Amino acid sequence: MCGSKTVDTHENSHDVGRLINMLSHQLKRQMCIQEEEDSLTTNMQRLVLHYILFQSLQRDIYQKDVEKEFQIRRSTATGTLKILEKNGFITREPVKRDARLKKLVPTEKAKGVRQHIMDNIRYIEDLLARGIPEDKLAVCREVLEQMSANLSGDEKRREEITDHE
Repeated sequence: MCGSKTVDTHENSHDVGRLINMLSHQLKRQMCIQEEEDSLTTNMQRLVLHYILFQSLQRDIYQKDVEKEFQIRRSTATGTLKILEKNGFITREPVKRDARLKKLVPTEKAKGVRQHIMDNIRYIEDLLARGIPEDKLAVCREVLEQMSANLSGDEKRREEITDHE
């Protein structure tokens, strides 16, 4: 009987990744896409545009910020940003202090979808939290942040091992 409890616990630990993956797919399906966003063919393009739209309200955004926020490689960020630029959602503007740096600036076309995005985010957040007490949501956030930190730490460890070989 103790063995089966160990197996159940072990199986439940494997359910976490599966549940997060399922939730991720459900979130993607729930995202409403406004007509102006039709030229965004991947969820990553939408997420990056959303990030640039809202973060640029507070500060200048650069490709490195996108790479860090989404934990993606430089080549992935470059490809995504090129498509956003090609489709008229962002421009890359040189920075006076360093001509090599290009800040990512949302265009009027992108700004036109900002309110729709805000409304959609509020709707999804409300839907996710429906029926869940605030104290449990706080624990959930804390656990998810720790899981993300665990994965990031493991990625860094693996990179260090690869770099030393």
